[in-house]
Amino acid sequence: MEEKRNKGLIYSFKHPDTDQEFNIVHAYKLYDNYESKLEEESTIAAVQAFEEEVIEPIFDACYQDAEYFERSGKTYSIEPPEDLEQVKGIINTIDEEKTNSAIKEALIESANYISSKKATNVCIYPTPFDPDLPQMITEGTGKISVLYTIFFDEEFLKVGIAHEYHHSVWTERYFNNDSADTILDILILEGKAVMFENIVYPGNSYGDLNYPFHKEYWELVEPELNLYDAYRAYEIIYGGDDLPENYGYSVGYNLVKSYLDTHPSLTPEEWTELTGDVIYEDGNYIELY
Repeated sequence: MEEKRNKGLIYSFKHPDTDQEFNIVHAYKLYDNYESKLEEESTIAAVQAFEEEVIEPIFDACYQDAEYFERSGKTYSIEPPEDLEQVKGIINTIDEEKTNSAIKEALIESANYISSKKATNVCIYPTPFDPDLPQMITEGTGKISVLYTIFFDEEFLKVGIAHEYHHSVWTERYFNNDSADTILDILILEGKAVMFENIVYPGNSYGDLNYPFHKEYWELVEPELNLYDAYRAYEIIYGGDDLPENYGYSVGYNLVKSYLDTHPSLTPEEWTELTGDVIYEDGNYIELY
């Protein structure tokens, strides 16, 4: 019965040259089970029904042993929908064949530049658009959440998956749960992912990577680079208040770009392993001001 109810939940494939494994988990297909659970058991809490019908069937593929999920205290990126009808409307906009095709292309193209020894799972959830929330999240090694909104298209999926794939591979190779990251580390981590998406899909980034190098912005950020403050790092990344929208993505990208401009022979495999300090100190970023 469970196999029948969850039919077609996972689309699996391999890299044609390396046999690297990939899975696309269409978690939104479980929302019918969630709705039925609520209808059948009128006293059950929405959180419990969602956990049983949506989270549990995909937990191993989407969350098990995921480093950032564990670090967050096992906080899920998704919650029971407040407006189920709205979410069902989002589900109706998802073209499964086109979605599979876009994600498959992005994963294979990304793996051509830097490979993973583990399967990469992309889990798709229908999500009302919120400008203050990310639309894709790397939960940990080989585990990417796509918070699918009505504004998604194939090109957005491709670029976003390339970005998150880089985070996933970096996590697989270099994540250390016993060490904290500075604001500089986090800015450059995001910058590497933006650089990678631009290598895989040149010129298709959705953010503005070419903010003018205004000293008044940089002077708000530069004194804080060595602080261990992830919350502040993402304030800078997303922008707002005194900083332009998505300012930190532009800064991170240009920090990496300024380094690669002086080290043009490095491959993504080679520059991915470099520390934030090396990229900042050996690049010419500050000269842009």
